Amino acid sequence: MAQDGEPPKSVDKGKGKAIDGEPSKAEEVKKDKDGKPLVNGKTEEGVIGAPEELSEEDLQLKSELDMLVERLTESDKTLYKSALEAIKDSIKTSTSSMTAVPKPLKFLRPHYEPMTKLYEEWPAGEDKTSLADVLSVIGMTFSDEDRQDTLKFRLLAPTSDIGSWGHEYTRHLALELGEVYTKRLTADEPYQDLIDLALVLVPLFLKSNAEADAVDLMSELEIIDELPKFLDKDTFPRVCLYMVTMVNLLTYPEDQQFLRTAHDIYKHYDQLTQAIVLAIRLNDVDLIMSDFNSTKDASIKKQMAFLIAKQQIVLPDLPSETDDDQIIMECLGNNKMSEHFKALGKELNILDPKTTEDIYKSHLESNRVAGLTNLDSARHNLAAGFVNAFVNAGFGNDKMMMVEEEKSSWVWKTKEEGMMSTVASMGTLLLWDVEGGLDKIDKYTYAPEDQILAGANLAIGIMNSGVRIDSDPALALLGDEEKLNSKSPMVRVASIMGLGLAYAGSNREDLLALLLPIVGDTSLDMQLSAMAALSLGMVFVGSSNSDVSEAIVQTFLDDDRKSQLKDKWTRFMALGLGLLFFGRQEEVDVILETLKAIDHPMSKPTSVLAEICAWAGTGTVLKLQELLHICNDHIEESDDKKGDELLQAYAVIGLGLVAMGEDVGQEMVLRQFGHLMHYGEANIRRAVPLAMGLLSPSNPQMKVYDTLSRYSHDNDNDVAINAIFAMGLLGAGTNNARLAQLLRQLASYYHRDQESLFMVRIAQGLLHMGKGTLSISPFHTDRQVLSRVSAAGLLSVLVAMIDAKQFVTDKSHYLLYFLVTAMHPRFLVTLDEDLKPLVVNVRVGQAVDVVGQAGRPKTITGWQTQSTPVLLAYGERAELEDEQYIPLTNNLEGLVILRKNPDWDDGKS
Repeated sequence: MAQDGEPPKSVDKGKGKAIDGEPSKAEEVKKDKDGKPLVNGKTEEGVIGAPEELSEEDLQLKSELDMLVERLTESDKTLYKSALEAIKDSIKTSTSSMTAVPKPLKFLRPHYEPMTKLYEEWPAGEDKTSLADVLSVIGMTFSDEDRQDTLKFRLLAPTSDIGSWGHEYTRHLALELGEVYTKRLTADEPYQDLIDLALVLVPLFLKSNAEADAVDLMSELEIIDELPKFLDKDTFPRVCLYMVTMVNLLTYPEDQQFLRTAHDIYKHYDQLTQAIVLAIRLNDVDLIMSDFNSTKDASIKKQMAFLIAKQQIVLPDLPSETDDDQIIMECLGNNKMSEHFKALGKELNILDPKTTEDIYKSHLESNRVAGLTNLDSARHNLAAGFVNAFVNAGFGNDKMMMVEEEKSSWVWKTKEEGMMSTVASMGTLLLWDVEGGLDKIDKYTYAPEDQILAGANLAIGIMNSGVRIDSDPALALLGDEEKLNSKSPMVRVASIMGLGLAYAGSNREDLLALLLPIVGDTSLDMQLSAMAALSLGMVFVGSSNSDVSEAIVQTFLDDDRKSQLKDKWTRFMALGLGLLFFGRQEEVDVILETLKAIDHPMSKPTSVLAEICAWAGTGTVLKLQELLHICNDHIEESDDKKGDELLQAYAVIGLGLVAMGEDVGQEMVLRQFGHLMHYGEANIRRAVPLAMGLLSPSNPQMKVYDTLSRYSHDNDNDVAINAIFAMGLLGAGTNNARLAQLLRQLASYYHRDQESLFMVRIAQGLLHMGKGTLSISPFHTDRQVLSRVSAAGLLSVLVAMIDAKQFVTDKSHYLLYFLVTAMHPRFLVTLDEDLKPLVVNVRVGQAVDVVGQAGRPKTITGWQTQSTPVLLAYGERAELEDEQYIPLTNNLEGLVILRKNPDWDDGKS
């Protein structure tokens, strides 16, 4: 028996015998020698070539291979070629299970070192190249970190047929390519030979349906722009799908490069609607214009117009020479949104207005307090005005505001600023219906009370949100000197905010002349300047407009403003600056450098706000780490404490904003929020519920709203109020029954607390928004595209909610109307090529991720068949039941044009 630790030489040479009943010794033996791995942990596998363990067939194969290798060492060079061919055939024809090493490779492995020595001794020529080919394959069995032999010998035999060695070999080669490329790049060595080899592998991967491997390899070697030339009409859809899904995991600027490459591929294969979605994601107006003008097909143009309008991008003036051009302009302006929305309401039989009591269901609240929660106070009536506005939003009909007798209108049951918010609620009720709605708001514009006039101005802005009309009524009515320079600060604020809501995302240059002077006027109250900056931020969101950013930075630098910068409204000026860089990633660095030079407590929070806007929805892990570091700092009591408190609150909201587009990031961040609630300071704890609401708006996940429900009873009333509001955000427009029940319980619990009860009512209104037909999720088009305008609106409300008692539950409740920019119907409406409604059957089910799956997998699961128009919940996808019509866009949501399928046979003939 071999003693422990004794080198088992005899076993290594294949002459010794394994001892009966002691397989573990054989395993030890194997480990003692070179640390070579055991296959399946068996002695037979561990001891290479123990004769007793091999079958007759294997013995024959082994001796054949030994003989062939022996031939390579003989002096007769004519034997080399045939011996190498025989070795290659033996490897290629061997069959083995997926998990085991093929037998020929196992038997050749001990000969590897002698064969490499032979290679060095042989003169250059065909035989030497052929030997390198064989060594490259045997090299796969050595998976040491430092020796990339497969690649080393492959580069020495570049001409041979790589594909014939099989898929596992090409994958191993790709892996080593990536490793060696990184090494050479850091050592600043040439790497063109690696790229040439990679370009040989890519077509092999594509041929064997391994599109993901091809994309990964090209990504690692930074040659993704070479990909299009290897694709054909069969491979491009799967390649593009994989590339677009990968974008969330890439860093800047590689993510942009991937989107551009995928865009060019789609365009090359005439998939214009898919190409324009990527152009929209890139926020490149020139690219969108070139896609839009690259076809003469009017129906496809209309479909592209719907996609552009959904993102609220305004294209430069297009020629409208024909009727089709006129219709396309209407599609770009979202002009028919109200019509389609009401048609959906009719289909679902929900046109009848709902009262606030239908929402509160006071009879279900505990009897002891049911009467108390409905006290007829101005505060309660104001809450009812908001609830009514959200619940009946877009339907243009209610029982409180649209009444015949003006004096019985709900406006007169509220006071002061409450009157402004209540009149403004008309804009929400008449959302998108500009032509029909102006008449109904008109009567309020002549009211002698400033509050009512202000409310009417805001209502006009709200109603125009997301809709563009040639006549520009919002600009005409809100942009006149009289309103913007009114003696009443309320009227001025409402007009400024109205312009921001009406033209959000439009990049309208003519608004600069109206609003920039207000930003820079040091004699004005900070509230007016800040609202003007925020409105400009909304209008030029994501455009990094230099005029606006300079004006805002100049205001921060202005000595006359130093004392005003401590004002609570300054945060909205900072937000206006941040919104300009929304989604611009590294472009924000210039502004961050500038802000470092400003010596004021507000400069740090402003730079965090700008940074989180720039990286919104990207899921970038480094940014999340930076924000967590900010949250970990302990604030000392000092003069600039307020600035630091805001700094941390913004960092928390930033965690939600950056992680919102990416599922794994969301899971991570939700865990971090739990820690922050346990260990964070009061200012951090206040912001956590808001950030949780921002992570999944209109997507009520039980794990999130159960946590928020706990926070809604927190000892710190500010945390509780924010948690209640976040519950409203989470369930917005979903009618979620469990959330409705939790909010009714909260109404009973807080029946004596005016502020908390007000927030419960707002949350109830949000939950039943649009009677369950609207969403405020900023993602659309199969959750691929983040709407900058929607996210900007949500962020504006959350920044106000950080100190809810200074703004929303105090006198600035009208700030809640910033949510309007995020409100959109969650419907699928199918139209024919003349844009007339077309009823077809669709299957609606949970979306399934099919990226990289083989064959043609099902894209939805658990579906139900319904006829259009239909409602789509968060994470649902629709597909047509049959092929009678061809949709002009890949993603069936929103407004979709269907074209008759010329090859369809309905079987009636």
